[in-house]
Amino acid sequence: MNDDNALGHLLQIEAEAVALVNDAQAEADRRIIEAEKQSRAEYEERYRAEAEKLEIEYQKEKDSVKDSYKKELEAYGEELSAITIHMDRFSALLSELLAGEA
Repeated sequence: MNDDNALGHLLQIEAEAVALVNDAQAEADRRIIEAEKQSRAEYEERYRAEAEKLEIEYQKEKDSVKDSYKKELEAYGEELSAITIHMDRFSALLSELLAGEA
């Protein structure tokens, strides 16, 4: 009967060891999942912050280019307004050129 007791005891120890290993595996899995969630949250926060920073830089650059373009266009418009148009000379030249072809 002693052998049966020893064998039963060993089987009980093995069952406890299996339960301990299963608990340890479950705890490891839980920790891995938690670490992945935390890493993902940190990544998303850094990504959001960097995207926000880049968006602000983009808007500043876009506004700067837009202002520059507007000033350039206004300067060009002023140059065009300052040019004297000689319609009588243009009409005379056009008449002369068209009359020469006929």
